[in-house]
Amino acid sequence: MTDFKAIETFLWVVNLGSFRGAAQKLNTTQPAISQRIAQLEREMGVRLLQRDRRMASPTPSGRQMLVYAEKLIGLRSEMMAAVTDRSATRGVLRLGVAETIVHTWLPKLIKSVNQTYPNLSLEIEVDITSNLRARLLAQEIELAFLMGPLSISTVRNRVLGGYPIGFVASPALGLGKEKLTIQDLARFPIITFPRKTQPYELVRSLFNRPDLPQIRLHASASLATVIHMATEGLGIAVIPSAIVEGEMADGRLQMLSTDIELPPLIFSASWLASPDTVAVELVADLAVKLAQSGQLTQASSPDVTPLPLAKAKAARPSPRKRAG
Repeated sequence: MTDFKAIETFLWVVNLGSFRGAAQKLNTTQPAISQRIAQLEREMGVRLLQRDRRMASPTPSGRQMLVYAEKLIGLRSEMMAAVTDRSATRGVLRLGVAETIVHTWLPKLIKSVNQTYPNLSLEIEVDITSNLRARLLAQEIELAFLMGPLSISTVRNRVLGGYPIGFVASPALGLGKEKLTIQDLARFPIITFPRKTQPYELVRSLFNRPDLPQIRLHASASLATVIHMATEGLGIAVIPSAIVEGEMADGRLQMLSTDIELPPLIFSASWLASPDTVAVELVADLAVKLAQSGQLTQASSPDVTPLPLAKAKAARPSPRKRAG
C-alpha cells in the first residue's frame, strides 16, 4: 500500500529535480530515495520519473501523479495544522536573516519560538539579502528574512515592515545644528552596507554626481563595524535609525537633519512554495506579529514617515555578522 513517505519523496524529487536534492531535503541517503521511488513505481505499475545523470523529471504519468501528490501532502499539512497541538511542532528550521533584523527583534522571535514551539529548533545564518535569496532558491535555507518581497513565482512572501534610514554621525563632526545639503554631506566619508545591497547602490547613485567631489564610500558587511566607525567619527553612516537608538540616546551618535529623503528598507519573510510548509509559515506568522507590533516614533527619524516596526533593543552580534 502506498504511504505518505513515498509520495512525499516523489514530490521532492520532482520539485528539486534530483534524487540527491531530495535526499538532502529529507535527511536520508540517495539509495533510500531510489528505493522509495522504485517501490512507488512498482505499486503504480508505471514509470513516474525520467532519469539521467543530473536531473530527474516526471513522465506523463508522473505529471498526473504530481497533481494528486500535491493535493494529498497539502491535505495532510492542513489536517495537522487544524487538529494537532501546535506546540508539538518539531524538527529543525533553517532560517536566514539579514543583520538589520539581528540588531532589532530577532532575539524576541527566538524567545517566542522557544515558548510557543519548544520542540522546534532554529539553525540561523546571517547574510546579505542577495546571498540569502540565492540560498533560499538552492534549498539551503527554508525561511529568509530579507529585503523584499521577492518577485519569483515559486516564492511566498509576507511583508514584515519598513525601516526608515537616515544619516547619522558622531557629535564630534559638528553637523547637528542645521539642515545639511548633499554638498555638505559629500565632504565626509560615507559608511554603509556592503556591495550588492540596495542601500549601497542607493548611496552610490546619490553621490555619483559631477558637481560633487568623488565619493569616499566605506562599505562593510558588518553593521557592528559600521556603527563603530560612525561613533569614532570616521564618517557619516547611512543606516536604519532603529539599530542605533541606544547610541543616539547616550549621545554617541545623532541623527542629521538633511534635505534628502531616503526610501525605507522593506523586509519580508520569504519561503519556497510547497504543500508541506507548516513550520515555516508558523514561524513567519510569529515574525510578522513581532515586526509589526510597535511603531517608530517620529522623533527617531524626523524627515521620514515611520512604518510599523518592533522596537527591540539591539543585540550586538560580532563583527563577523553580515549586513542585510
